[in-house]
Amino acid sequence: MRQNVLLCRFKTASSLALRALTLASFRLLFLPCLTANLIAAAGFAADDNRDGERRAFQTNASWSPRLNLDSDVAIVYGIDKRLPARIESWRSRGYGVHVMTGVSWGDYGDYLEGRFDGTVHDDEGQTTRDGNRIMHGIGRGIYYICPTESYAQYLCAGVRNALDAGVQAIHLEEPEFWARGGYSGSFKRAWKDYYREEWMPPHTSVDAQYRASKLKYVLFQRALSQVFRYVHDYNAKHGTAVRCYVPSHSLLNYAQWDIVSPESSLLGVGCDGFIAQVWTGTARTPNVYEGRSKERTFETAFLEYGAMQNLVRASGKRVWYLNDPIEDNPNRSWIDYRRNWENTLVASLLQPEVWRYEVAPWPERILHGKYPPDDAALKLPQESRPRIAIPRAYESELQTVFHALGEMKQPSDSIRWQTSGMPGVGVLVSDTIMFQRGDPSPSERWLSSFYGLAMPLLKRGVPVEPVQLEFAGIPNYLAPYRVLLLTYEGQKPPRADLHASLVQWVEAGGALVVFDDDRDPYLAVREWWNSDGNAFRTPRQHLFKMLGLPEDAVGQFAVGKGVVVRASLSPAALAYEKLGGQRVRDLVRQAAEKIGQKWRESNALVLHRGPFVVAAGLSESTPEAKVERLEGHFIDLFDAELKTLRTFDLTPDARALLVDVDALAGKQAAILAASCRVRAWQCTKDRASFATDGIVGSEANVVLSINAPPRSVTVDEKTLPPESSVYADGILRLKYPNASDPSKIEVLR
Repeated sequence: MRQNVLLCRFKTASSLALRALTLASFRLLFLPCLTANLIAAAGFAADDNRDGERRAFQTNASWSPRLNLDSDVAIVYGIDKRLPARIESWRSRGYGVHVMTGVSWGDYGDYLEGRFDGTVHDDEGQTTRDGNRIMHGIGRGIYYICPTESYAQYLCAGVRNALDAGVQAIHLEEPEFWARGGYSGSFKRAWKDYYREEWMPPHTSVDAQYRASKLKYVLFQRALSQVFRYVHDYNAKHGTAVRCYVPSHSLLNYAQWDIVSPESSLLGVGCDGFIAQVWTGTARTPNVYEGRSKERTFETAFLEYGAMQNLVRASGKRVWYLNDPIEDNPNRSWIDYRRNWENTLVASLLQPEVWRYEVAPWPERILHGKYPPDDAALKLPQESRPRIAIPRAYESELQTVFHALGEMKQPSDSIRWQTSGMPGVGVLVSDTIMFQRGDPSPSERWLSSFYGLAMPLLKRGVPVEPVQLEFAGIPNYLAPYRVLLLTYEGQKPPRADLHASLVQWVEAGGALVVFDDDRDPYLAVREWWNSDGNAFRTPRQHLFKMLGLPEDAVGQFAVGKGVVVRASLSPAALAYEKLGGQRVRDLVRQAAEKIGQKWRESNALVLHRGPFVVAAGLSESTPEAKVERLEGHFIDLFDAELKTLRTFDLTPDARALLVDVDALAGKQAAILAASCRVRAWQCTKDRASFATDGIVGSEANVVLSINAPPRSVTVDEKTLPPESSVYADGILRLKYPNASDPSKIEVLR
């Protein structure tokens, strides 16, 4: 046991210094760590763009023929004794291998019960005000951890097993501290170390709750930075290049689910990027628009993915977008899973800067699990609902899309919006949006301070982006935006210097639209705007003073080449008004036109990514607009039979992922779609050949564009029967069973 502790001791002078830092020292790393200077000091390097890691999946299982996914990386979950064997099972089948483990929970009884270092750590659980530990749903007796330095050392020891097994990357999953926690002995000690004052029960005042949330943020930032540094030191000693990633929900979801996580600050302490954990389970969380609270899975996912993409844009780091074909709730139907997966998938594909994907968390529960067949089955009592394995059509559709996701890195000149509202619009959002979610005065439950601004724009086709306020000081970070919306309701600016960057952006020609009635109770917390010589009632007043405006100005004001528009309105209150969305749009349009931007609305979003067309029809949108019709020659990737379409109508809530056949015109032959992995593609004037493998028990459905009927088609030197090799209108369709070992296909012309 003691030997494990020694493994975690840092070897270099820099890591020894890090280990010696107290919580008080980490005040210096809280939030300011992402200034341009600190990004450089952290040794950030541009993404190495390894094309071989476009697609990944995470699994607790070993390889099997039914888990033979079309992907580049298997992320093996857990740092248990079976880890080396599981790693080898995937590596031997040609997958790159990463390892993932939970950092806020896990089967870590050896640490908690003292078998790791001889000390019992039973007061390190996240604890509520009634003294109960906050439990995790994966197993009995597993609860969320309040991270300490010794806990981080324990994680280092587990990570060492993965490093020694030769993995390419480590994923530290879901650093999460619940807003209702903060009452354990370890948290009270951390409070005293960090704030140099006695612990205050978080529920007793907004100041106590805000300070508790900030500390939770710092605790996980510190724990992960210890592990990052350990991995970096291991690399230096062994000549390896293992990277460190954090699979994380978006800060929007964490805020709405009342969770604190270090999010943007991790990029300043050694994180190489993120997996954006956005899926049906997060995106179907209801929000309020025009007074109606309901699930808006597509729109919520679009904004969540946008928030995660925005995290890495400033640093050049890597992000994968997670798509989950089912979700954690096992009591939905296959129809429900499929419908919502298509919603989140299309939302992710409408973010053209990202081309890496986690295609399937837990494929074992997708391909081995059984769930109700349709929505009608959900009306039956749970104990009598029929449960079936994955429908063949959905299984085929998934494999087709997995293949397509490996082709999403396209030249920039082939990416264009065909249909959208006005571009260049963002809503400023800070990690502090997670700090106001607990008693005694939690911010509005549906996160309407954010959605009340973003949803009115997205519903009219404006591809609005969440913009990370912490990064405003990074050179050129705000340059892509012409209009920014801001409120300090529900969130606060973590640093005063960020306002100087906003002022500079406005003066250079930006339009800043501020919605705030200055009534948020968290304005009274002890923070920079009311301490150390500042005496502002609200940070907005500090911003307006820097803009040269009266502190409580309302209306429209020219500032340099730009404009500031302020409405003394609550964004959350606007979300509950039938005409609240229109009031938001009117002010944004006013500001945009003042700086010469032409306002444009749409009831659909259509994006071309090379030969792929990604499209979504919008509900609750422009009622008078005509239905957008796509015309051309398409293969529908959401159709298991991969049918050819000449038109596609973007009715409200319609979703599409199409291949534009004409975009590949002129090639001798090209694969348009495949429900399998395709390797070793070769094409000459009279012959095309390739190899395929896939999920055993499923069907390979391969569609090729080819300029003449083939003379013959063989699979492993056996001629396909006519019904399995059909040619028409320049398209050849092949069908044959998927196999786990590559099958060789040859097309002679």
